[in-house]
Amino acid sequence: MGSFFLENFGCRATQAEGAAIASQLVACGYRPASRRQAELVILNSCTVTAAADQDVRQAVYRIRRENPRARIVIAGCYAQRAPEEAAALPGVACVIGNSHKARLAELIAGIEALKPGCRIFVDRPEAAGWFAGSATESAVGERTRPNLKIQDGCSFHCSFCIIPAVRGPSRSAPPEWVVEQVRRLSRQYCEIVLSGISLGRWGRDLPGRLRLVNLLRRLLDETEVQRLRLSSIEPMDLSDELLELMASSGRIARHIHAPLQSGSDSVLRRMRRWYRTRHYAERILRARAKMPDAAIGADVMVGFPGESEEEFEQTVRFIESLPFTYLHVFSYSARPGTPAATMPGQVPLRVRKQRNRILRELAARKNLEFRRQMLGRSLSVVTLERPLAALSDNYLRVKLARPRQPNRIVEVQIGGLTADGVCERAQ
Repeated sequence: MGSFFLENFGCRATQAEGAAIASQLVACGYRPASRRQAELVILNSCTVTAAADQDVRQAVYRIRRENPRARIVIAGCYAQRAPEEAAALPGVACVIGNSHKARLAELIAGIEALKPGCRIFVDRPEAAGWFAGSATESAVGERTRPNLKIQDGCSFHCSFCIIPAVRGPSRSAPPEWVVEQVRRLSRQYCEIVLSGISLGRWGRDLPGRLRLVNLLRRLLDETEVQRLRLSSIEPMDLSDELLELMASSGRIARHIHAPLQSGSDSVLRRMRRWYRTRHYAERILRARAKMPDAAIGADVMVGFPGESEEEFEQTVRFIESLPFTYLHVFSYSARPGTPAATMPGQVPLRVRKQRNRILRELAARKNLEFRRQMLGRSLSVVTLERPLAALSDNYLRVKLARPRQPNRIVEVQIGGLTADGVCERAQ
């Protein structure tokens, strides 16, 4: 077998799946190599925005310049959505959608013997069933916070989102598998991040229609994990039972990320979101009441088709009214095949950029206010691999006053601010 290089694009679920693919390739006899030297280059793609598609295409052209003899495989969401488009890119020898990604190592085992041209392996995304991605490093490259994918797919059909089409309906990892994975990882890591495409839906497709809170209780009871962190939970999955467990357990990070998308009810209706602002606000305020120092973040989209100035101002006022500590702000990107792509009133790019900037500035002010509130407090942090770096349980970057061994949970006193976080008080 030859050498390979694998590059992941996009979300935590993709990162976890990429780790599983790399393990499979090594088991088949392939050896890791750099992008410039690998005989086989695998691009594990994302397609959530047009920019994500462009990132993959640019990677193909970059590989062709740096390593013209490499055979390129495009896998994942972009491959699933637009296989013919991906196959037409120069140097692409194989396109493997999410439907076949679990068999990627098997499918490309003989790729060097393929005839000229490109092979395409794409079927319905749910045809593969559950694809258990291996635990991997966090998206920022740390080796101290493994990311464990326990759910895939989405059964909601928001009008802007391509994910249900490329990943299929919600599917959950079996609870016994999750418990065993967390038990194994907890022997090596202090903090484990649970992730999924629609994490809060975990268990609803399993016998007994389980809930995420049931799984969390099992993990706390049956494993020695020191800290669990939840990657993202839709607002209506933030049940009182889940919030109470998060608030009462010292082993679940005080960190909630609840996608908002818009603070305007009329926009939420066009988005086909299944809640309105009053529902969202009630859940967030309930979370803040139970966890006064928790990190509370949200995804917010600007420039959705038809978004008027008044609707955008409604979003600004709504965000101002809630105790967010950070935001992920992104501009609407039309996805072929989604209802929103053909809606009237497409917002000009210039306006989208302006609204994006306004919300990012608002988010920065809220984050600074939250960080100032932590001055003089004691925070529980997990030490990272980077020198003097740590992450608090309420999702703040912490600059340590003295070196500590990575992958440890320690208490630190906060004595000041950094450009994007806080710093430990020097003793």
